Parts: sequence; C-alpha cells; structure tokens
Amino acid sequence: MPDIIDSASETEELQRNNALAAHRLNRNAVSAEHCAECGDSLSDERRKAYPGCTMCVACLQIVELRNKQRGW
Repeated sequence: MPDIIDSASETEELQRNNALAAHRLNRNAVSAEHCAECGDSLSDERRKAYPGCTMCVACLQIVELRNKQRGW
C-alpha cells in the first residue's frame, strides 16, 4: 500500500513543480531568433510558447540529456 501512496505523492509533486515553473515563466522575455547552439532559426510557434528561449528543441534535448547524465 505505501507504494501507491508514494507514487501518488511523487506525481502530485511533479505536477505542482510543473505548474510553478509555468507560472514563473516570464511572458515578457524576448526570445532569440536563432538557436544559440546550432544557429538554426527558431520557429515563431516556439518563440511564442516559450518566451526567452535561446535554443531549438533538438539542441535543448541534447543539453538536457547531457545535464541528466552529469547528475545536474
């Protein structure tokens, strides 16, 4: 029984942290027009969805994977 409660608690914490992160997103931040890693143009959809973004999705995934592997 504790496993179900622990799982539910972890899910709730993840949802709360995601909601807080979305709330903290600075909607007035200016997004880059080109990816800081590869130099490709960032789509208007991405720039509107994530104000202040500096990387394309592909490069961001690589950076996040590297950070995860390093334990950051």
